[in-house]
Amino acid sequence: TTFGKIISGLLKPTSGSVLYNGEKMKISEMKRNVMFVMQEAEFQFFTNSVINELRYGSKGREGLSEEIERLLKKTGMWKMRDRHPFSLSGGQMQRLSLMLAYLSPKPVVVLDEPTAGLDAANLESCGEMIAEIVRKYNIDAIYNLAALLSVVAENKPQLAWKIGIDGLWNILEVAKDHKCQVFTPSSIGSFGPNTPKVDTPQDTVQRPKTIYGVSKVTTELLSDWFHTKYGVDTRSVRFPGLISYVTPPGGGTTDYAVDIYYSAVRGEKFVCPIPEGTLMDMMYMPDALHACIQLMEADPSRLIHHNGFNIASMSFAPETVYAEIKKHKPDFEMVYDVDPLKKGIAQSWPDKLDDSCARAEWDWKPQYDLSSMTVDMLAKLEQKLK
Repeated sequence: TTFGKIISGLLKPTSGSVLYNGEKMKISEMKRNVMFVMQEAEFQFFTNSVINELRYGSKGREGLSEEIERLLKKTGMWKMRDRHPFSLSGGQMQRLSLMLAYLSPKPVVVLDEPTAGLDAANLESCGEMIAEIVRKYNIDAIYNLAALLSVVAENKPQLAWKIGIDGLWNILEVAKDHKCQVFTPSSIGSFGPNTPKVDTPQDTVQRPKTIYGVSKVTTELLSDWFHTKYGVDTRSVRFPGLISYVTPPGGGTTDYAVDIYYSAVRGEKFVCPIPEGTLMDMMYMPDALHACIQLMEADPSRLIHHNGFNIASMSFAPETVYAEIKKHKPDFEMVYDVDPLKKGIAQSWPDKLDDSCARAEWDWKPQYDLSSMTVDMLAKLEQKLK
């Protein structure tokens, strides 16, 4: 979501730049060139009826009325054309959002979980709209990043499955029909307590004990099946815990490794929900983004695996990252108040992944370790929170 908002000009990046066709874009140019379809569909409606919403922004376009009528009939919303957008159901609002994306003259479209929480009929309808968008814009690669994180998913298992698996199936069907690449991230959460915990191999027993892990294993297998059965160019990595100064923690087991930096910069005592000595693989967000792009641009003839690549950067326990922060914040304090759910999930995951296949098949190599990440995190958060 944060990435989509940045390239759409809705959030200002703290560093780096956005390029379109090789040219750096100003925020005003991003807004003119990128259509962002939000998760919360109701936040992007401005008029008093469905049909006026579809006309808005495209006035004067030749054949617009006929195109709107075709879309409304295709999505089963022709009879609702005069209704206020806020009177629609959640699924109907999401279909309206996708129609707006299709009609938009902007050359880049970002879809932020447009099918989250929909029933089967609405999922199919939204899948058809996504296919229309792929055809219109000649899209050749889809980054399918929608998922509920581990702790949230455990409390909402059916929603986690709908977003993670039903949504992926729609994307893979579109990719099959339109020859798109698909990137769908997996996770260290795809492993379970019977997995070797140290130097976890690329190909090993997984058997996770959480719905988050079960859905991640399923995304790997489903992506492999579409590759083998239909030749879809599916690719994915198993992300470790991701640490970012841009996005606040969102309900993951590894979120303590983000929270601790916020507490340090705010001068607060940090209460750690993970037990002392619990090792988990972690990665700084710039390395994670680099991995996505590097794998998608990799020479397919070199790939023995396609999905579920182990990637690693650093492995640490709470006391290790605390000690590293203390080098820069000597008065920083940490205490433990262990969360049983997070403890159980964390202790079922590997301590350290073996990422030799990623290094051999597409030259994966992280740029950050714990020390360099800590310096950058503290500096960026000092700027962000001042």
